[in-house]
This record gives sequence, C-alpha cells and structure tokens, in this order.
Amino acid sequence: MAAHPHFPAVDFAERPFILFWEVTRACALACRHCRAVAQPQAHPDELTHEEAMALVDKIAELAPPMLVLTGGDPMMRRDIFDIITRATKRGLRVALSPAATNRLVNADFAALRAAGVVSMSLSLDGATQESHDRFRGVPHTFERTLQAARAAMAAGIQLQVNTTLAKSTLGEMDAFIELMRELKPDVWSVFVLVPTGRATQDDLPSAEELEQTWQRLQSLRSELPFAIKTTEGHHYRRVLMQAAKQGGQPPRHLIPTRDGKGVLFISHTGEVQPSGFLPLTAGNVRTDDLATLYRTHPIFVQLRDDDALGGKCGKCEYRKLCGGSRARAFGTCGDMMAAEPLCNYIPAALRG
Repeated sequence: MAAHPHFPAVDFAERPFILFWEVTRACALACRHCRAVAQPQAHPDELTHEEAMALVDKIAELAPPMLVLTGGDPMMRRDIFDIITRATKRGLRVALSPAATNRLVNADFAALRAAGVVSMSLSLDGATQESHDRFRGVPHTFERTLQAARAAMAAGIQLQVNTTLAKSTLGEMDAFIELMRELKPDVWSVFVLVPTGRATQDDLPSAEELEQTWQRLQSLRSELPFAIKTTEGHHYRRVLMQAAKQGGQPPRHLIPTRDGKGVLFISHTGEVQPSGFLPLTAGNVRTDDLATLYRTHPIFVQLRDDDALGGKCGKCEYRKLCGGSRARAFGTCGDMMAAEPLCNYIPAALRG
C-alpha cells in the first residue's frame, strides 16, 4: 500500500495499521448503541497496572503506526497517564477516545498533549443537544463534547469527531454537516452502525440510504474544511474511486484496512479480536503472544484474504480496497466473510 504522509507503509500481514486497546469498560455514560455495553465500574478482571505496562511494551514491539486508547472511558483508568507516557516513550503514536464527561472537561488537556496524546476522538451522535443527549443517555453531554473538542484543539491535539450513522440519525445529516463546518475538526469519521453490544439490526440504515449518503459526502469533499473518513463503512472508498474515474477529485491516502486486516483490537480483559465490533477472540495477551496471534491465527489470516470473501464481495473489483464490513456481515448473518449487507453495488463480474 502507498504510504500516508503521516505514517509509513505497512504490510498488513506483519502488523496492524491501527491498534485499538479498550483499557477499561468503565464509563459514566449509557449510550444507546454502545459496542462495549459499558458499565459504571471497572470490570474486576480488567488488566492490572503491571499487565498494562507489559502490554504497552508488547504493542511497541508490534509497532502499529497508531495506538488508540479507548473504552468505556479511558479517563476512568487511574493509570491512563502512565499508559500514555510509556507508549509515547516506546515510540507509539497515541490517540485517545474518551467519553464527554465532567472528568474529561476538567482534565488538563495540555498535560495530555505533553504526555503524548497526538489526537483525540469525540463522539457527536446528534446534531443538537436534545438528540445527542438522548443518544448518549446523560444530560449535558452535547455541551461537554463541544467544550472538550475546543479544549483539545487549543492544546494542539488533533481532533476527530465520530458520528454514528443509523436509521435514527440519517435525518440530521444536513445539520451534522453544518455543525462540522462550525466546529472544523481535523477529521470527521462517519461510523456505520454494527449490530453488536447494545446496537440492534432494527436501527441499521438501508443500503440505498447509505449509498445516497456516500454520494453526498463525496460531492462535498472539495468544499469542506476537514477530511472525511468512515468506520465500518468501507464502501465509501469505492464511491470515491468511482468518482475519480469520472473526473472527480482523486481520493488521497486511502488505507484499505478493515476488521482484522490492518485493524487489531485488545479488550479490557486482554482478549485479542479483529476489531471492537467483531467479537471473535483469537487469544488473550495474558497467555498468548500478541504479534503471533495477529500474524498467524486463522481468524486474522482469513480476514486478510481478499479472495476468501463470500457473496458479491468476493466477486467485486473493489474488494482489495473495500471488502465490506466483516463485523456487520457477522452481526447480521453470523458469517464474517459474507457479503456486506448494506451495499447495493453490483460488481462488474455479476452484471448481465
């Protein structure tokens, strides 16, 4: 793959491009579609301080270009600064994905930056205070998110705003776009719902609605003051490539990751999985070698095989760039290699 200007080229068979570590499931929020089914208190079996420090060293050996500390709410771990500092000293580029609580708003953002946090992702799943707070399950979360976003940018931390795209949020897309124009994050990440955790299939958008959204975002790229990426919405890359072939703005720095292919997830109890949305466990960092699991476990090996994709995904000319959401395929039909259920594109090989 071509190198991104901020990252080296990565052989996905050797190391992930991005590693998500769920340092805790403790969180003060009660979000409607929480992947982690987060709880107010830490799990009694979450990795200890000593285990966390040892894991940082193992992650450093694997050398992913990006380490994302997530949760739950990573700020609920008492040793979060120790984890950030050690990871930074070991040469890792650290991103933080906290919950918008009073704990975060009152945090020292300059200290987070000094410890090594280079980017922060915050969630806005409603374009208004009413809709966002309803989604997050706690009053005043919207205003805290905006306050934290501005504090992060003021401290020199790159800001990514995550927005869940679900049937219940599609109607706010115009308002979301205007909110992003006002906030001006570095990246707007549109996450397509995966039925896992508290999320159900009932709130999935349709393939047609999703395609219309991708076309809309593609058409806006040149005029928006921030980058747009998708999470579990890999077929947006196909839309970008199609537009480029028709004379549109060429996409920059497309990194063809997906669950298990350039993506690795470690749970709060040390379980190693393809992503936080694909709950298939290959092993545990307490008993297994992290790098060996990623490189050789059959789950990961199969997920990295573009030609092993099932249904129309396996026939699609965009399968190496896209490949669909393996998590959503598993969540909807129990087969991680099945066709992406929210894509209405017909591959050239299957057209009459």
